[in-house]
Amino acid sequence: QVQLVESGGGLVQAGGSLRLSCAASGRIFSRYAMGWFRQAPGQEREFVAAVSRSGGTTYYADSVKGRFTISRDGAKNTVYLQMNSLKPDDTAVYYCAASTKPSIATVARAYDYWGQGTQVTVSS
Repeated sequence: QVQLVESGGGLVQAGGSLRLSCAASGRIFSRYAMGWFRQAPGQEREFVAAVSRSGGTTYYADSVKGRFTISRDGAKNTVYLQMNSLKPDDTAVYYCAASTKPSIATVARAYDYWGQGTQVTVSS
């Protein structure tokens, strides 16, 4: 089992940046593909970005492509989400997730472990 703890959320003006972190503990970090999802009030949880076990492959939702960057640091057992050019529509609770599947997944049901989430609020 792996435990995930997100940090780095907050309030930012439109056009600003934030970097989210997700620290993993427990089993070997490199065994998991990692993803970020978000959920706005009254909406379903949606895929944001994912990175492969090695970090060599990434995938993004169209809505964040070119603005967000996912990365992972094996030495620190941490995955990051750098968010630039933030928009009010990016306001949501952001969740980190870990998957034991061999390849990147963009659906929530493919992920086995979840963090508690961190709030990101973008003001206009």
